[in-house]
Amino acid sequence: MWGGRFSARPADIMQAINVSIGVDQRLWAQDLAGSRAHCRMLAKQGIVSQADAEAILSGLDAIEGEIRDGRFPFRDQFEDIHMNVEARLAELIGEPSGRLHTARSRNDQVATDFRLWVRDACDAAVEQLKGLQSALLTRADQHAGDLMPGFTHLQPAQPVTFGHHLMAYVEMFGRDAGRFADARSRMNESPLGAAALAGSPFPIDRHMTAKELGFDRPMGNSLDAVSDRDFALESLAAASITAGHLSRLAEEIVVWMTPQFGFVTLPDDLTTGSSIMPQKRNPDAAELVRAKTGRIMGSLVALSTVMKGLPLAYSKDMQEDKPPVFEAFDALTLALGAMTAMVTALKPDTERMREAAGSGFSTATDLADWLVRELNLPFRKAHHVTGAAVKRAEALGVDLSQLPLAELQSLEAGVTEAVYKVLTPEASCASRQSFGGTAPEQVRARIAEWKARLGETA
Repeated sequence: MWGGRFSARPADIMQAINVSIGVDQRLWAQDLAGSRAHCRMLAKQGIVSQADAEAILSGLDAIEGEIRDGRFPFRDQFEDIHMNVEARLAELIGEPSGRLHTARSRNDQVATDFRLWVRDACDAAVEQLKGLQSALLTRADQHAGDLMPGFTHLQPAQPVTFGHHLMAYVEMFGRDAGRFADARSRMNESPLGAAALAGSPFPIDRHMTAKELGFDRPMGNSLDAVSDRDFALESLAAASITAGHLSRLAEEIVVWMTPQFGFVTLPDDLTTGSSIMPQKRNPDAAELVRAKTGRIMGSLVALSTVMKGLPLAYSKDMQEDKPPVFEAFDALTLALGAMTAMVTALKPDTERMREAAGSGFSTATDLADWLVRELNLPFRKAHHVTGAAVKRAEALGVDLSQLPLAELQSLEAGVTEAVYKVLTPEASCASRQSFGGTAPEQVRARIAEWKARLGETA
């Protein structure tokens, strides 16, 4: 490729550190798409002849066939996917192949290929997130009225419904999909035609190639076009936040499956056993989703570190941009698929959850609210009275709903028998009628809104 300037072949160690075909060969479809668009533009602009363009396009079609059939000779000697394609094109069509690289550089070529790949990865992540949301919506709809304890600090706080809990993740994953869509929108500009760094002296039409490749427009600065990878970083940031949400849900599944909680079970095909303890049913799929988060977040740090001190324009450091991105999206694809399968298959023990919903004095806030609403106590005083009631119930070994009226009246004389109507988990949930609250009607209304957003039957 640079034999006119160099008289010696690369040293073995130089070849070893420089070659990237083992990683970037997965850009083959994007590389062929970019080459086709570039070739058609060169012919339209009269930069290459129509005959040469037709030969090039025919050769690229043949290469695509070879790759799809597993017959393409990926060779380390040609370093990367771009030179492998170019070398094979020369073998197939001869001299016209050399005209394809007119008015472009590997710098804008790889930037284009990589943007196309990351754009496709973002689209795929959005579709997977929608699938996960759909699975969550189905389960939430089934359990919109089934009680479970809501936690803060992993301590019983207030009763909620299982459907409401699952819907929290629908909201999170909806924002995740929005972040991928936002990243896609910003990255959808074409670097092709920026050449090495300064643009091209040939009369190229960058708007034509941008349109053919599905970009909104060409990038407006040739230095920026070849030298930045913020589109990859932003996509990794979106992937990292998504992975964090997946990890939180995975952790809850792990906790819920412990005998101490016993809230849910997973089927045999989504759990594993132990080589020594025959009783074990391990939530390994959830644990691995949780672990993939580390790899995805690590990829963001890795690429950020690669890019942090590079002067304009292109540096070979950027060859290290693809491994973390590929690894992160591979891990995210697996994690989203595994989580969707678990949500679809998990079986909740609704009776166990309902019993737990009333534990830990979870209706204490309802008592305080009743004191404010019915007796017109300031909330801080009601909070103090309720705290004293909890302390007394704890001493007697009973729940708030079982605390004798006389005990409550000794703390606040105005308390009446009516207070017991708000001290059940069912009443507590039903009372949370504010928008976004856990009352079953509110949960079902939000489920209907999300089904409409995702184009499902409400």
